[in-house]
Amino acid sequence: MRSPRWLRGLRVAFAGLALVALIAGPIQQAGSPGYTLANHLSYFTIQSNIFAMAILLIGGLLDPGSRRWQVFRGAATLYLVITGIVYAALLSDVALGAERPWVNDMLHRVLPIVLLADWMAAPYALGISARLIGTWLAYPSVYCAYTLFRGPIVDWYPYPFLDPRGQGYVSMTIGLVVLGVAFALLAVAVVALGELAGRWCGAAESDKQRWLE
Repeated sequence: MRSPRWLRGLRVAFAGLALVALIAGPIQQAGSPGYTLANHLSYFTIQSNIFAMAILLIGGLLDPGSRRWQVFRGAATLYLVITGIVYAALLSDVALGAERPWVNDMLHRVLPIVLLADWMAAPYALGISARLIGTWLAYPSVYCAYTLFRGPIVDWYPYPFLDPRGQGYVSMTIGLVVLGVAFALLAVAVVALGELAGRWCGAAESDKQRWLE
């Protein structure tokens, strides 16, 4: 089922806003003490927003309909939801960079809401399964491993909860296990929202058909 034109137009518009925000951050921070582009691109926020931008742009221009594409859409939604919730719960009072407030709001607040709203506006019933949840959680797991491997090499960690230097590896591991469980529950919630929204849309379409008859 094709997405309505207004939704596709909004996807392209927000993809453009995401691109502007993603470019504005490095331009603004270039030359700041300790800033490197490699570190900037090592934030989960940046990586997840780049992925989300691509999903919005492709969804707006091409609007693929395959199940594989919907899996990618769901993954992008999950990663932006994780970005928004982790920022609100753990990082809103932590100075992670020198982004302008509008850039920070766009990447941590606006785009997570946009991806979730898009998932609800054009839902797809993927079905909850361990394989799907595991597939979606593979990227956060790889990201965590990458960060912990790279951190000692460059003496820099993007987030306090991924930095073992102040809290020790035992405390950090316990925290990561808790986050992993939370992420799995969020993945289930994203799938369930797609199922629920799909039923709502189906019921609304049925009511519309009955009125036309």
